[in-house]
Amino acid sequence: MNILDVSNVVKVYAGEENQFSTKVLNRISFSIEKGEFVGIMGPSGSGKTTLLNVISGIDTPTSGTIKIANKEISSMNGDELALFRRRQLGFVFQDFNLLDSLNLKENVMLPLVLEKKDADFMEQKAEEVMSRFGIYDIANKYPYNISGGQQQRVAVSRALVNDPSIIFADEPTGNLDSKSSKAIMESFGKINQELETTILVVTHDVFAASYCSKVIFIKDGMLDSQIVKKGSRKEFLDQIIDCLAVLGGGKSDF
Repeated sequence: MNILDVSNVVKVYAGEENQFSTKVLNRISFSIEKGEFVGIMGPSGSGKTTLLNVISGIDTPTSGTIKIANKEISSMNGDELALFRRRQLGFVFQDFNLLDSLNLKENVMLPLVLEKKDADFMEQKAEEVMSRFGIYDIANKYPYNISGGQQQRVAVSRALVNDPSIIFADEPTGNLDSKSSKAIMESFGKINQELETTILVVTHDVFAASYCSKVIFIKDGMLDSQIVKKGSRKEFLDQIIDCLAVLGGGKSDF
């Protein structure tokens, strides 16, 4: 069963007075099955963040269709899309996007608060997901009192608390040191394996991508290739590096 279907998606940004328009995405098509852990990689300027924004409903495609959990989000109006994203999607960002005015548990419960869930249910869900990531013992602290790695685990907990159809992560290890990056990617791997949560990660980090089960490569706004993990993570890491070498781009791009 496919959770995500992307079909012939085009994204064009028009310049002033519709001159010098830029086609950032060019007829991209791919599917993700339920329970897959997929990475998207490509050189700087390849369109990978634009792709994530379009398929997650943050931005709208110029043409093409996007279906998530068999619902065509590309045809939804603003209110329908906002409700769908809140109920069906989880988001993890590079800069965490936690609210300093709320403690960690309140940050995790926020999607449930917006859905007006029962207080006991919210407490139960927050404890469940935060315990899974080893942060329930700091539930009453505030974001500015904890490390970046802990903040990102709170963000992952918040993304997971409403049992989403798919989690979208944009450079989730971008602001973290290597130890915290490893912990976050292991957390993603854990929820993917134990809960069969579908995860889509955009990353330039080959180490992070090696935790995925499949990596899709894009270049110049087009789908270039994809690889599927078959051996060890080390073997997959080497395979990713080889693909990036063929794809091109400087060392700073990855």
